[in-house]
Amino acid sequence: MFTGIVEAVGEIRGIQRDGKNVHIKVSAPFLDELKIDQSVAHNGVCLTVTRIEEGTYEVTAVAETLRVSNLGNLNTGDSINLERCVRLGDRMDGHLVQGHVDAVAHLVSVEEQEGSWLMTFGLADDARSRSHLMIEKGSICVNGISLTCFGLNENRFSVAVIPYTYAHTNLGNLQEGQEVNIEFDMVGKYISRMIGQEKEKGA
Repeated sequence: MFTGIVEAVGEIRGIQRDGKNVHIKVSAPFLDELKIDQSVAHNGVCLTVTRIEEGTYEVTAVAETLRVSNLGNLNTGDSINLERCVRLGDRMDGHLVQGHVDAVAHLVSVEEQEGSWLMTFGLADDARSRSHLMIEKGSICVNGISLTCFGLNENRFSVAVIPYTYAHTNLGNLQEGQEVNIEFDMVGKYISRMIGQEKEKGA
């Protein structure tokens, strides 16, 4: 479980394809504190540390993860948002994030607003049917970052990014058209599921 508060920005140091899997080597400021089998969110995707070497650790993204996220687009040298799993008793500064990415979106536009940035994202085709999971001023996880969404329609949404988040995540490196990982609010997904089951029972 995560909170969507990015802990550090790491760097992709190596990518190795192995059948339908991709092994990713990452450098991180907290490398010395990591252990094998720990969970770390990478652009919002929960992956397990499988190897630790001098200067890097390794995780593996399987076919399903690559299908629904932007991890397959990574290249050596790219920056990546990192968050270690939350510890019981910690403050929840963002919102509940599972690290299970639902879909990708692409950056439509960035507008500098005298100290903050308005970023608008377009939902991929397979995500538009789930746009009802977003609510105005509700939580959305973008590349592992807990943000507030507004200006919603079935095709797109906007977020406001403060200077600290812009400078301390990889949002500042995004180019128009580039993909980001999206995780809809977990509470909304559970409610939608329960309502759907009740409707099926009543049919």
